[in-house]
Amino acid sequence: MLIREATEEDWPAMWAFMRGIVEAGDTYSYDRDLTEEACRDLWLVPEPGRAFVAVDEDGKVLGTSKVARNQGGGGAHVANGSYMVDPAHHGRGVGRALGAHSLEWARSAGFRAMQFNAVVSTNTRAVALWQALGFEIIATLPGGFEHPEQGFVDLHIMYQRL
Repeated sequence: MLIREATEEDWPAMWAFMRGIVEAGDTYSYDRDLTEEACRDLWLVPEPGRAFVAVDEDGKVLGTSKVARNQGGGGAHVANGSYMVDPAHHGRGVGRALGAHSLEWARSAGFRAMQFNAVVSTNTRAVALWQALGFEIIATLPGGFEHPEQGFVDLHIMYQRL
């Protein structure tokens, strides 16, 4: 697996699986009817942020991540990361590789920490992965996410010093 910077040419392959993840509404606090253009604008972030793709040996996009400043001004030293893996490639280490890559990239870009603002508590695989990569749950917003099947569930804020 290779992780590289995403390009506009990667977008159709990214959107092919991102669309279903957004529409499911069970892991991201994006509007479920988010348009392709709006999602592209959210994901393909301007510098100093970056979007990345994990690709296989044939160049097929397996998953994607983005890293950007969590805040501006005095908070610009804290990165934020987001990740989506094509469901057809779950369980192959794509999310772990993207997570480890984004931590390394953020560190090398001069960020001092990474924060995830809204990890849905019922997304237990993601919570466990982030904890395995060194993130801590530093706060939980009770009922902060309306899950389409489970109703109001908690949102975690997760953090790691770089």
